[in-house]
Amino acid sequence: MRHRFVSAAAVLAIVTIAWAAEEFVVEDWKEKIGAAGIPPAWQRQSWGSPKYEFKVVDNDGHAALHMKSANDGSTITRDIKGKVDLKQTPILEWTWKVVALPKNANSCKKATDDQAAQVFVVWPRFPEAVRSRILGYVWDTTQPVGTVCKSEKTGTVTYIVVRSGTAELGQWVAERRNLIEDFTKVYREAPDNPAAVSVAIDSNDTESSSEAFVGTIEFKRK
Repeated sequence: MRHRFVSAAAVLAIVTIAWAAEEFVVEDWKEKIGAAGIPPAWQRQSWGSPKYEFKVVDNDGHAALHMKSANDGSTITRDIKGKVDLKQTPILEWTWKVVALPKNANSCKKATDDQAAQVFVVWPRFPEAVRSRILGYVWDTTQPVGTVCKSEKTGTVTYIVVRSGTAELGQWVAERRNLIEDFTKVYREAPDNPAAVSVAIDSNDTESSSEAFVGTIEFKRK
């Protein structure tokens, strides 16, 4: 009987490891509905004057972080160091819905560097303020889909525009990006494993407002 128990436990461990290699969920928000401000397990930013007008809600059947910005910028970050192996799970997937875009914003220009929704993947390097590598997947107001540009405000950030303009406002859309391919295209070398994921909204440069929802964020196999 004891041998059967050990065998079953071993099988369960193998299955668990195999499942873990299939995906890593950064956040699905399901257990945090109703939380306001900075959600549990996320950290605040250390710059500017963020308002964190955030609330975890159920929107059209999606558990999501509802974000609003009125002439401010708010970013939250979740540590994933040691939890993601890009060789196993190189695909980043997330869902989002934008309700209002910052007026005349353009990610590629310092004076108008605002976005209604941003999902960042972070590879820190010392000193982090000048050498970190950050890919920022954004829903831009004016730049066309496919645009890749380095932020003129934050030299460690390279933006990749995955949605643009008003055509899909008010709709839930799903995104799927191959991080190894995107990182290699930008930095001309293969990436190490990332250490953090950030979610953000801002409208301070355009002195306007914006609103969006971000749903489940996860790493998956190809």
